[in-house]
Amino acid sequence: MQKVTRGPSAALLPVPAVLVTSRLEGSEPNIITIAWTGVMSSEPPVVYISVRPVGRHSYRLIKDSGEYVINIPSADQIKMVDYCGVVTGKDVNKFKETGLTPVPGARVRAPLIAECPVNIECRVRQILSLGSHDVFISDVLAVHYNSQVLDEKGRPDMEKIRPYGYCTGEYRELADRIGRYGFSKRE
Repeated sequence: MQKVTRGPSAALLPVPAVLVTSRLEGSEPNIITIAWTGVMSSEPPVVYISVRPVGRHSYRLIKDSGEYVINIPSADQIKMVDYCGVVTGKDVNKFKETGLTPVPGARVRAPLIAECPVNIECRVRQILSLGSHDVFISDVLAVHYNSQVLDEKGRPDMEKIRPYGYCTGEYRELADRIGRYGFSKRE
């Protein structure tokens, strides 16, 4: 197999595309689509989001409030995910335009999105400026699941959540399980 070498780039594929909500006291909440997000630590639970500091209304809301919510949508919500990534909250109320429902969180002022199956409340621990994006390293304060996406043991059921990934400008549903953690050692 011949390899083709390209210049340096952020080529981790696919990445999740999530809806991040933020709010400053006395202002309307906003939604931004973020594809650069992930887990940094499991104990304590620490996650990150990367946001461009220039031209992103949510950047100031997150930086000034020090908190936000990562809302994980299902594949059937992809049109709203795309919309929230291409329209600025400076000009429109994305909750009204998409019909998504803001509901109060338990630990932060930013709202949860009721229709998203998973919501993760976060408090900013540190901000790193790394170039085109700033990284908000954040402690997880609370995680909420819509009860319909849990299995009989109370665990998240991926077939009910219907996660997807973002890759080279396309959204792709993550469908079939191809293994379980540790299966290679058991065979």
